[in-house]
Amino acid sequence: MAGGTQQGGATVGHRQWEDFGVSAPTDLADRYGAPSAWRRRAVIGVAVVLSAAFLGWLGWTIWSQATPEVTSDLVGWHVQDEHAVTATVDVDLADEDVEARCTLRAYAEDHTVVGELVFTPEASGRTEQTVRTEREATSLERIGCTAPGQNRPR
Repeated sequence: MAGGTQQGGATVGHRQWEDFGVSAPTDLADRYGAPSAWRRRAVIGVAVVLSAAFLGWLGWTIWSQATPEVTSDLVGWHVQDEHAVTATVDVDLADEDVEARCTLRAYAEDHTVVGELVFTPEASGRTEQTVRTEREATSLERIGCTAPGQNRPR
């Protein structure tokens, strides 16, 4: 053995762990004290309240995004002439008194915007709108409709 010699079953020059007075393992609650019961209930109560608030907010967000005030869909369009495109749009208003604004945009062959129309639908249903263009349009895009409190076009 390096560093020590053996005599009668004991190592001379090396100390054993028993020599350092290491105590036996103890329960941490005995050493530091147990947490109080009211603290555990308070933490659980706060966690439940925060979870309920988060789930309520999540439910409200999902519902408000799933039920917009106005939606629209481009049914079809055709080029009337070099300076006009007619679009057929379905608009669905949640209430009759919703003041919606819808946007259509016409593009030329080189993807340049050649016309744009912002209109206010009178009521829910299908409507035809004419977009005036600077030159012949080759495509038409429905940007969508917005209402007060609904910033994202749909």
